[in-house]
Parts: sequence; structure tokens; C-alpha cells
Amino acid sequence: MSDTDDSGVLVEHETKTGDQSAPAVVVSDDEVEALTVDEKIDSGPGKEEDDDAAATDDEAKPQALQIVSIGSEKDAYAFKFEEEKLQAILSRVPVGWDVSIVSVVGAFRTGKSFLLSWFLRYLYQVQADQKSDATNTEPWYERIESLGNEGFEWKAGSDRNTTGIWMWSHPHFIETGKEHPTAVLLVDTQGMFDHETTMSLTASIFGFSTLLSSYQIYNVDKRIQEDNLQQLALFSEYARTAVNDGIEESKKEGDDNDLPKPFQKIEFLVRDWQHFEDEEDDEDCEAMEKSMEKYLQTAIADRDAKDLQDTRQQILSCFANVTCYGLCHPGLAVTKKKFSGDVESIQPLFMHLLDRYCKRVFSPDNLEAKVIHGRTLTAAELGSYIQAYADLFASGAKFPTAATLLEATASANNTNAVHLAVTAYKEEMDRIAGPRCSNYVRPEELQEEHGMIRSKALTVFESVATFGSRNSIDQAKGKFLDQVEDNFQVYESLNTGRNPLAGMET
Repeated sequence: MSDTDDSGVLVEHETKTGDQSAPAVVVSDDEVEALTVDEKIDSGPGKEEDDDAAATDDEAKPQALQIVSIGSEKDAYAFKFEEEKLQAILSRVPVGWDVSIVSVVGAFRTGKSFLLSWFLRYLYQVQADQKSDATNTEPWYERIESLGNEGFEWKAGSDRNTTGIWMWSHPHFIETGKEHPTAVLLVDTQGMFDHETTMSLTASIFGFSTLLSSYQIYNVDKRIQEDNLQQLALFSEYARTAVNDGIEESKKEGDDNDLPKPFQKIEFLVRDWQHFEDEEDDEDCEAMEKSMEKYLQTAIADRDAKDLQDTRQQILSCFANVTCYGLCHPGLAVTKKKFSGDVESIQPLFMHLLDRYCKRVFSPDNLEAKVIHGRTLTAAELGSYIQAYADLFASGAKFPTAATLLEATASANNTNAVHLAVTAYKEEMDRIAGPRCSNYVRPEELQEEHGMIRSKALTVFESVATFGSRNSIDQAKGKFLDQVEDNFQVYESLNTGRNPLAGMET
């Protein structure tokens, strides 16, 4: 975690880095299936399960799927949400399991997709090593001849490659010491700050990625510059205001300093960092990492000019954790158009630092589940938020107002509250009078059980619906109560059909 001391300088809470981090334990799909043999996938609010479709999807080859495309015939900057693709990804996460979203954002042609493809190779290699009985003493990357292009699509050169927002189709499940492994989703974003991308579209891409992620990696070139901080602060402060206004509107009490920071982690990844020693042993790498922490403190320390100081305070008030890491230049061979991922052509120091960085990012010590308003989200809940935010940025040419962001977030939160509460009600009632029950329950007893279970489910609703206007929460509560009553009528009908005296009256 990070915070500021009395002078306003960034203070790093204890964060393990590099090889000091606990190694990732990646759970295979077979192990996940074994852990969830008696569980069903939560299709989320308003979604119906399709076993045939799920079976077909399970056979799909792992690949990057575009969850948001940008541009249409009518609006060159419009966001289009690909709901089916997102649901295909989220359906792979067992019900109730935590989800962590690692997203990379930054200027175009700075190696975001290249980095994410290495993340994939690392995770798959760790998983393969864990399943193998053989003991490998050489680093995982030395057992790879070429990165290839089977991960997130990347290419050398100066032309744009990634457009829109992409997510890897298969989550990686990492043990974090909790009851269940955490599902890790990798997200790639369209490059920003080029001659084809307007500032409004840039802000929308950055904003969407920040709202989506639990671990946001901000890819910057050579150093953290003032414009990098200003771009980050611009959206972050705006979003913080909208989020905190929503909390205040529902609570009508407390001061701004007591409100939670709206976003979890932002990490500046400085590419082509030029101040490393030309060595690749762990001792020197640890010294390099400490120098990066000092560099971050210097970059984000207090400034005399008010506008520069405001920028830094905005960032620190928006993110619970602000960190920094650096990678050296991978070598001139990587910059050539004909480069196809040959590992031998990459500078050894870059690969050694990349190895340490992969271990850092996916360490159980650093991975956090996605949290919104203090609540850890499941995959189904995450889908509601992504849909709401994609709709919010439907016109990338115009950045949404704080009020519309507040409304979209509150709407998604209320939708999830209704879904969770109704699900809790149905799970309890299914045990008493559901389709699999055979015993008849006296009507007055069934009514009494219904009342008690509805009250418990209402508590679930109220624990989640804590954000937005009182009016919007009340409307969602009405939907919850209506759905409960509709379901109760079904339970009554099922129970009546089990009455052994039915049809015997004279």
C-alpha cells in the first residue's frame, strides 16, 4: 500500500518485489473443475445458462477476445460492448470466486501487447512446471525459443496494432491463501496519444481501463513525465468525485477524508529505463528495484507550484496503492519490423528483469481481487459493471459527465444487489419447497418460512445497495420484492401439487 507522510511525499507500505515475492501457484483447468464439481457457474443478473453453448465454448482455443470495439459507421469513436464474448470469459470463473483484473494502458507502440504476451508465457510455463515431476534449474524463459504471436497480438515497428479493449479468453487461477484460488484476467488496451486518437477518446480508454482493473499498469517511456501524471490525475480526480458523491448521497454523512479511495493499484512501468547497471544477478536487480522506488518518491513528491502539487494529491487520493517498476531496453533487434519474438535476440538483462516483474505482478502478496465500494466482486457482478461502463462510454468522442458515471455505477451496483438477494432467497426456498423437494409443507408454515427468508435476503440487498441516490436504491428494492413475490407464487404452486389430500375433498 502507499500513503503520504506529513510532508506529502509518497510513502511505500511494505510491498514485496521481484524474487522476494512468494511465487505464483497457478491452478490448472482440471484442478479447477475438480474443485467445483458440485458447483454451477453463476450466469449473472438476467443471464440464462446455455449448456450447449457452454460446452462448445469450453473447447475453444485460448485467445484474446475483443470485449470493446471502437468505431462504427455513424461514430468513429463509439464504444461497442461485445457482451457475448465477455460472458464467455466470465463463465469460466466458478461462482463465488474472486476476480483480479490486470490491465495495461499507455501510449501506442510502447510494448503493451508484447508485455502481456510475456505474462501469458510466464503463467502457462509456471503451470506446466507445477504439473511436471521434472525439476528445471534453468529459468522458464530460457526454455522458450520464441515468444511467437499466440498470445495478445503484437508486432515490431511503428504502426498501430491494438484497437479497442481485449481480454484473454481463459482466466488463470492463482492460489492466494483464500478458500478458493483467484481468477486472474489479463486486459490489453488500445494505444493512446497518437495522431489518430483524440484526447476525449484517450481519456475514455484510460477511464474505462481504470474502472475495470484492480491492478492497472501504466506503461510509460523512459521516465515518469509531468504529462503522464497530469493525464492520470485528470480522469482519476473526476472519477473520485463521482464515486464519493455517490457514497455521500446514499449515506448523507461523513467527511471526504473518511471515504474509500475509488481505485486499487496503479503501477508506473517505465520502459527502456536507462539507469540500470549492466548486470543481471539478483543482488544488483534488487538494488535497481530500490532505486525505482526512490525515483517514484522523487517524481511524485511535493512541488512548489500549486498546479503541480494538485496533480500529485489527486493521484494519491484516488489510488490505494501507487508503485513503480522499470525495465531496460530489450535490444535493437526487438525494434526491427522483422523481429518475430526470438528470445536469443533479446537482451539478457531485460529477460532477467522481466522474470522478476512477472513474479512480482502475479505474486499472491500483490494480487488483489477487484473491489468496488469496499465489496469484493464475483465474475457475474463484474460483468454488470463492465456493461454499464461500456454503455457509458458509448460515444468516445465525448467524455461522460461525472453525473452519468455516478448513475452507471449505481445502476450496476443495484442490479447486482437485486441479483444477489434474489439468489439468496431462492437458495433457501429451494431447500424447503423447490422442484427437487417431495415433502408437502402446510401453507401457513410455508408462508412463515417465506417471510423469514425474505427478511434475510433483504439484509443481503441492503448490504450491497449502499451507493447512489435513495430513490434509485428504493426502486431496486421494489424490483427485489417483486421478484421474491413472483418466485413465492411458484413455490406455492409446487407445494400445492404435493398435497396428498389434493382432489380428495368431497
